[in-house]
Amino acid sequence: MKINWKQTLAVRYFGFTKIPLILFVRPRIHILNQERCVISIPLRRRTKNHLNSMYFGTLAVGADLAGGLLAMELISKSNQKISLVFKDMQVNFLKRVEADAQFTCQDGDKVKALIEQVVSTGERHHETINIQVTAPDKYGDELLADFFLTVSLKKKDTV
Repeated sequence: MKINWKQTLAVRYFGFTKIPLILFVRPRIHILNQERCVISIPLRRRTKNHLNSMYFGTLAVGADLAGGLLAMELISKSNQKISLVFKDMQVNFLKRVEADAQFTCQDGDKVKALIEQVVSTGERHHETINIQVTAPDKYGDELLADFFLTVSLKKKDTV
């Protein structure tokens, strides 16, 4: 899958300035639009565990990015000042990730509806989104892990 280098460099710069762990795992953005986000993280020495599969922390960073970038993209398009945090996470690990991991979140419609709800009520609201992890080079479309992150949004107070 083709890499969107402009968005990839923007995310890596964000990692460099705000969250160094993002830069450390070297994510690559493939698709980031209002419907979905697809990113990959290479399996390398710095992202592996002692079993030569992807380390849990790396998988968590990938899921956080796939869901968070999608939400940030939609918040940006809404022209509203909205704060984003993750409330909780649930994950099902189905198989070891022994190749470059691909993280896909296709819940743009859920996040759009959540933003509309937050804007109309002015209160904090939550929505659970799904991030699926695959390793296409080794396992094709087989699902290796399934993350469920609860996005919590609130309209920022204007002073």
